[in-house]
Amino acid sequence: MRFTLRQMTVFVAVARQESVSNAAKELSLSQSATSTSLGELERLYDTQLFDRIGKALRLNELGQSLLPQAVELIERAAAIEAALERRAGFGRLRIGATLTIGNYLATLIVADYLKRHPESSAQLQVHNTATIIDQVARYDLDLGLIEGNCRHSDLVAEPWVADELVVFCAPTHRLATKGVATLAELADEHWIVREPGSGTRETLDQAMRLHHFELRARLELEHTEAIKRAVEFGLGIGCISRLALREAFRRGSLVAIETPELELLRHFQFLWHKRKFQTAGMQEFISLCRGMTAGIRRSDQIELPHIP
Repeated sequence: MRFTLRQMTVFVAVARQESVSNAAKELSLSQSATSTSLGELERLYDTQLFDRIGKALRLNELGQSLLPQAVELIERAAAIEAALERRAGFGRLRIGATLTIGNYLATLIVADYLKRHPESSAQLQVHNTATIIDQVARYDLDLGLIEGNCRHSDLVAEPWVADELVVFCAPTHRLATKGVATLAELADEHWIVREPGSGTRETLDQAMRLHHFELRARLELEHTEAIKRAVEFGLGIGCISRLALREAFRRGSLVAIETPELELLRHFQFLWHKRKFQTAGMQEFISLCRGMTAGIRRSDQIELPHIP
């Protein structure tokens, strides 16, 4: 075996960053050492792993086929080293969660994970579904927790727990006293909604398209809390997870509007790359997620600490 683990580590970092200088920062190496290591690997086998486009590096076909094997090799090597050094813990786990999951569930599960395994570390990123899918596909994340659908051929999506979206308004809104709305009534309303690319927006748009109905989006926002505030201020009606609205409904600051004509049920899902080595840390984290929702039919039935 002529290549070294360091060369493989540099290759993976450059593939993720698409830049030698950024990969050098990630690895705490000099740019010269990083460039030299990558060049040595390519010269060793008289091949190229990247297409050079200006200062950017893009994986070519050979590089793309090599990347998952290199990632697995590095992760297995780290596990072997930990065992030889008799180190406890699972190392570093990189998790990505979409907004509702990230704000209301993932932070609690990460805290539980770190309490149970204090020698381990974790990174939690919160983005919309499209971004999480892209990051998992690029091996930037070990595990994704998403609200929307995933159609990426390289990724595995496994159902976790059902989640229901609900249309809602301010207590002073004309629909608040009725508590129910037809499609015709919804068509006349201004909507405060999530941005395209979010799982919440995807579910809402799909429900509307089934009835050949397009909502009038007055304002698009990237955060559920911002949507709740905008609806409270009377700018329009919204639609987000019932999980994120439990406390607002309890206080009476927002009111649910039943929409029997719309199918707003979806599933939270686990997401990982089909060619990625399943680390013990990933398996433990998924186990804790499933433990949180054991015996639960829907996400808003999970017992959680106070949600403001």
